[in-house]
Amino acid sequence: MSAKTLGYVYLALAMLLVGSTVVASKIAAGALPPFTATALRFALALPCFLLLLRVTGTPVPRPGRRDGAILVLQGLAGTAGYTALLMAGLRATSAADAGVILGTLPVVATVAAVALLGERPRPMLLATVALASAGLFVLHRQPAGTAAGSMSGNALVFGAVVCEACFILLNKRLRVAVPPLALSTLMSAIGLAASLPFALAEAAWTAPVASSALLAVGYYALLPTVGGFLLWYAGAARVAATEAALFTALAPVAALLLATLLLGEPVGWRQLAGIAFVLAAVGALAFAKER
Repeated sequence: MSAKTLGYVYLALAMLLVGSTVVASKIAAGALPPFTATALRFALALPCFLLLLRVTGTPVPRPGRRDGAILVLQGLAGTAGYTALLMAGLRATSAADAGVILGTLPVVATVAAVALLGERPRPMLLATVALASAGLFVLHRQPAGTAAGSMSGNALVFGAVVCEACFILLNKRLRVAVPPLALSTLMSAIGLAASLPFALAEAAWTAPVASSALLAVGYYALLPTVGGFLLWYAGAARVAATEAALFTALAPVAALLLATLLLGEPVGWRQLAGIAFVLAAVGALAFAKER
């Protein structure tokens, strides 16, 4: 197997794990409050990242005051905020709908970069925004009387997307780049510190918790969070950046398929049309960046 082919395999597996986080979050959200699930995720992932730091000899960064503040904001938005909003949203909406919404992340991040960082807008950007917006629009065209895909739940999931887009934008503002492994370790530590006080206030231990929810959080922490990190960067090191970006389109597809296979959620024309528009937007965005 060539290095590039192996890179493709790593990237595909990484995005499969990312897509599976929607199903794991749905299971966890059914029995655990959002901040409790968030704190447990990072409490399990942080020791793994610390061990990887030691094994690889990756130095722990000592950022200045400005970069330190940016890293804290990244942790609050991209780790604690993202996970808590995703968990809260999945208490009210389906995993299939959430998977489609999470697929809009590349477009949302690009629009935010243009609006907030003053990056030069590309002509193709309007087309990608229109496609992604169409995907979200058809997602909400549900028949009267159905409970799936509640507006409040979908809004919370989209809020998680905005948090992750903020994480990406803030990373561009760092004066000194932080190695990916060190960054993931810092984000896990900040995410744990930020979510722990709210988790204690939720007092989830006062009521019995289904073992399936705890297993789902453990899976989320160890496989997608740690394993997905290793697979993604192993794959990205073997292929071009544009090729790696295209693989992000696999995550919402995986979420949709796994929601059907593992949770038995129905997938109708809304989800299929929504994912088609979102995938078209991601593809057009990757093509525009390559040009």
